[in-house]
Amino acid sequence: MLNTRNPVIVIGGGQSGLAAAHALRAARMPFLVLEASEEAVGGSWPRYYDSLTLFSPARFSALPGARFPGDGERYPRRDEVVAYLRAYARRFDGEVRYGQRVEAVKAAPRGGFAVRTGDGSQHEGAAVIAANGYFGNPYRPELPGLGEFAGTVLHACEYRSSDSFAGQRVIVVGGGNSAIQIAADLAGMARVTLTSRGPLRWQAQRIAGRDLHWWLTRTGIDSAPIGRWLGSRSMPIIDDGRYRSALESGNPDHRRLFARLSEDGVEWHDGARERVDTVILATGYRPDMGYLAGTGALDADGIPFQRSGVSTTVRGLAYVGLEYQRSNASASVRGVGRDAAYVVKQLQRRRR
Repeated sequence: MLNTRNPVIVIGGGQSGLAAAHALRAARMPFLVLEASEEAVGGSWPRYYDSLTLFSPARFSALPGARFPGDGERYPRRDEVVAYLRAYARRFDGEVRYGQRVEAVKAAPRGGFAVRTGDGSQHEGAAVIAANGYFGNPYRPELPGLGEFAGTVLHACEYRSSDSFAGQRVIVVGGGNSAIQIAADLAGMARVTLTSRGPLRWQAQRIAGRDLHWWLTRTGIDSAPIGRWLGSRSMPIIDDGRYRSALESGNPDHRRLFARLSEDGVEWHDGARERVDTVILATGYRPDMGYLAGTGALDADGIPFQRSGVSTTVRGLAYVGLEYQRSNASASVRGVGRDAAYVVKQLQRRRR
């Protein structure tokens, strides 16, 4: 059971942490959100590339208790999401502390958890909800020849805009939504190839005049247990036609993943070689929860042992914002609210 004298510590003030805060307040459980940034919440959103646009309309892109402002059918851009999250956070004034990057979580001597942050602060929590996501741990696969390549190698988390790529030859590695968005964004300034291990998978953004997310919500697929839509496959590219049209134009083009990189370029599987200036890895992320090392919460690869967001190895520890935590929407702004309510309910059962 939880010791109610101490708050529940929420790690991260992005969409997942704010959803957890909302659920904790609704359950009348004291909480404290620890946010790494110095002045405002927003999680990874302020650090995404400038042109990022949501694939879900505003009406399906809100956290519990606050609709996304403006036309509900539009697709919000990055800065709109940041503004929305910061406005949402103001309701938790006094329960969010900034400049608190968590470095370690340990069992406290009197039960619960001791949480240490980078400035030396110590916080005692009755429970912990890890909600800081993935952005701080970009996945960089071991691609053939990548270590030999002398050009610029960036992960998608480091990409901001196409301005500094004028006239370059650029390869974007990846087959998902971020990869195609970045490739299309770059094409106005550079010669771009999108390359992936397998064929691109497409999903129409609108079906019979309605956005895909209307159908996912109406059919219950969006909140269903994992697998009813995606199964074991990756997320398809959600397209209103513009990205396939961009590929049909020839810039960007799409090719099977290269055979290898060399010091100054790339070799394709047909033997063709060409010089390359920049490689951008739109290859995803892994959980950024190194602060749980030594607790028994993580496997050897840093992946949490959990079921539906509740730790299966550490009592009082939960998660919000993990990919496919409870449904296909779990890591999205529209899905974190449901998962937060669920894990708070599980923690609440252990109160005393």
